[in-house]
Amino acid sequence: MQTVLEQPTTSQSFNSFLPDFKGRLHDLFQVENDINKVSLTRGLPPSMMQEILSMKPLSVAVPTAFGGRGMDVSQCLRVLAAASYESLSLSLIFGINIALFLEPFAKYGNPLIKESVFRKFMEENAMGGLMITEPNYGSDALNMRTSYQQTDAGIHLTGQKHWQGLTGAADFWLVAGRKRAENGDLARDVDFFMTDNSVASQQIEVSTLYNNLGLYAIPYGVNEIDVQLPAEQALQPESTGIKLMLDMLHRSRMQFPGMGMGFIKRLLDESLQHCEARKVSGMSLTELDGVKYQLSRIQAAYTLCSGMCSHSSAVSSITFDLALQGIEANSMKALVTDLMQESAQISLQLAGANGYRLDHIAGRSVVDSRPFQIFEGSNEMLYAQIAEGVLKLMRKGKETNLLAFLKQYPATALAAADFAGNIDFKIPESAKQRELIVLGRIIARVICFQYVLQMDNLGFNKQLTQQSFEHMKMDISMFVGQLQSANFSNPFKVYEDSSDWTQFIKA
Repeated sequence: MQTVLEQPTTSQSFNSFLPDFKGRLHDLFQVENDINKVSLTRGLPPSMMQEILSMKPLSVAVPTAFGGRGMDVSQCLRVLAAASYESLSLSLIFGINIALFLEPFAKYGNPLIKESVFRKFMEENAMGGLMITEPNYGSDALNMRTSYQQTDAGIHLTGQKHWQGLTGAADFWLVAGRKRAENGDLARDVDFFMTDNSVASQQIEVSTLYNNLGLYAIPYGVNEIDVQLPAEQALQPESTGIKLMLDMLHRSRMQFPGMGMGFIKRLLDESLQHCEARKVSGMSLTELDGVKYQLSRIQAAYTLCSGMCSHSSAVSSITFDLALQGIEANSMKALVTDLMQESAQISLQLAGANGYRLDHIAGRSVVDSRPFQIFEGSNEMLYAQIAEGVLKLMRKGKETNLLAFLKQYPATALAAADFAGNIDFKIPESAKQRELIVLGRIIARVICFQYVLQMDNLGFNKQLTQQSFEHMKMDISMFVGQLQSANFSNPFKVYEDSSDWTQFIKA
């Protein structure tokens, strides 16, 4: 039966809005349209996207002063989860708007222009995004070449950006650039400016659209920037632009679990249903021990993601300065996106041959979740930064034992003792980057399991808590084994000498 939804307004309570929103998304993606077919075309059908936006899901990230729901993080995460249960692409569209435009604009935007911008989101279904990445400067954002100069008319901003989600589709952008001196030198700090595509002098030209491997609903490409802006469209940092950027990115990373939540739950539900219905030699797949293990891995991911959402709801609102919260932010983003990809891979494996189709939820999920491990900082880089941050604190406290440090570190103090048998070792004085990555994987798991323990203390399902602990303990044990193996092998640039197997066939 089709859900009939009246035109929603923010006067409708969130607890009433959310089930209506979920129901309408279900109908749009699974009843009135076949998401398995829709996912194979570039972009969502415009009428479908407009109907979704007309339900005002982005109102959760608009202040109440401008007609929104008030920027409650738990509401933002629940909207992201509702969307990702049906479509990871749709959830990412919401995530870009919420964490990379609306929240930073609400915190740092000039009060003189907030009303007009938020009104367009509330009344005209506008969308916004963020431009930092450049073709030659991906994670090396502080060396970006996009620059600006102050003129009599305001700000002249020029440069080139790429891989921005919603390329050519967003109405507003927050664009990062560095101030250019008269001699051509670029300032070390970074500034951010809001552009409005409805103003001719602020329009950003799209020179190329990419054929992105997944996330077909979201356009990506190359953006050519040559815009004139009034001075009031500059964001207003509380100290430096770099700290503003870190605060914004860390908040976004802490809210990744919202996108992961619905996605992992959908894969869990689909996999449980499939394995119960699928019979092999007269018994369902769920009776096979190997399948039980695989399903429990997805369930553990569901539990860990739940803990992250709970913790993020309490600590990532715009009232907090997250510039120095890199260890926790990076732990959430890196681990939840690894869990998303692993859950998708398991779901595809359990689905068998049918899963290896782009129009099957498992196959599509593998492709769509993969870039989450790359954008907003590749996971390897983030894990290394986690380890570097912890090692810096250990050196400051003159501590060399990982367990001893984590037992007194606030982000792990509740969980560290549970892994005592695995993490009771001394950290080497100088660790290679590959060791830092593995060490970061260990620390991230202890940090995120602590979030589960915090929920457990409030009455969360203890069976799921124990299950997730067993998997985290196993993971950490394997990573400690990697550290102890001391594998420092390197590639050979010239490798073809005496390496052609056809010369070594036994007669």
